[in-house]
Amino acid sequence: MRVIVAPDSFKGSISALGVANAMERGIHAVFPAAEVIKVPIADGGEGTVEALVIATGGQIVSEKVVGPLGDEVAACWGLLGDGETAVIEMAAASGLTLVPREKRNPRLTTTYGTGQLMKAVLDKGIRKLIIGIGGSATNDGGMGMAKALGVRFLDADGRELAEGGAALANLAGIDLSGLDARLGDTDIMVACDVDNPLCGPRGASAVYGPQKGATPEMVAELDAALAKYAAIAAAATGKDIANYPGAGAAGGLGAGLMFFTNAKLRPGVEIVLETTGFDALAASADLILTGEGRTDFQTAFGKAPVGVAKIAKRHNVPVVCLSGGLGKGYQDVLFQGIDGVMSCVPQPMTLEECMEQGEEMVEAAAARVCRVIKIGMRINCDR
Repeated sequence: MRVIVAPDSFKGSISALGVANAMERGIHAVFPAAEVIKVPIADGGEGTVEALVIATGGQIVSEKVVGPLGDEVAACWGLLGDGETAVIEMAAASGLTLVPREKRNPRLTTTYGTGQLMKAVLDKGIRKLIIGIGGSATNDGGMGMAKALGVRFLDADGRELAEGGAALANLAGIDLSGLDARLGDTDIMVACDVDNPLCGPRGASAVYGPQKGATPEMVAELDAALAKYAAIAAAATGKDIANYPGAGAAGGLGAGLMFFTNAKLRPGVEIVLETTGFDALAASADLILTGEGRTDFQTAFGKAPVGVAKIAKRHNVPVVCLSGGLGKGYQDVLFQGIDGVMSCVPQPMTLEECMEQGEEMVEAAAARVCRVIKIGMRINCDR
């Protein structure tokens, strides 16, 4: 029996590799002789670097960069096994988890550190780059990122803008003369799992601003600032991409990357599965277990478990999703190629208890699934 375990991380609790290891233990508790192939995955957010480095036999590189609040933070990027491709998570430099809840304010946070990671990659001579842009703390349209790469953002008096999304309200001009020329021959693929435009009711500020600390008044201010930025950036770069699907991802970092580099946006899980060679692995599997921290209606819109299931269906391989929790509309994934869904939580528990016991619960849930499968193997459905 050949089983592939391909989970996403359980955010804030267990890494994708930790989940995969727990699933493996649960499988072997019921099927000791099973061959288990672990393929930790991600969709562009937390865990993307780890997933791709593990899958390709690459290495992790550490850097000191400017964090979302302007202080120094330690961030990592990955060099993949081919020695020619780098992978960055913007969340490592500019992510929401780096900002204490009481200090969250997207008027002030910056993507400068993400630009520094990009520059570090360029300094290594690498010209193929994957950037995961999930989990941001920012709403600056990628201004900070572009600043770190040489772009100047000026007010009406020719002074450089301060960091943060609110400063864009004073933008009068953009000077591209110092933009790092190496970006021109760098292939940049952006792992993005949302299709929001930059501005408006489905834009970066309105949809994601509140989770980053924005009040309704801040949302209106930030949305207007991004609209002004979009018009000036379009004039400076010749690119009108404010309404492009994904432009509003990561507080507008999607737009910033398209404005100032040759970046192309793709669903994050597609990039990860393609890089890991998942299609070839799935072709010879008997069963696939995937999983994530919470499964609800949003999962059906293309998050990691559904990306796994779409490939599995090409090869008629059954897929079971083990979830840290089931939310409204989780049944929608059953129409997207997932054959079964199970919560890992065995009894009423607090969120803190679930997170503390996460690996043990994933292991037990994998064993429960395998016991049910073992029973099914004994049933004669022709009688």
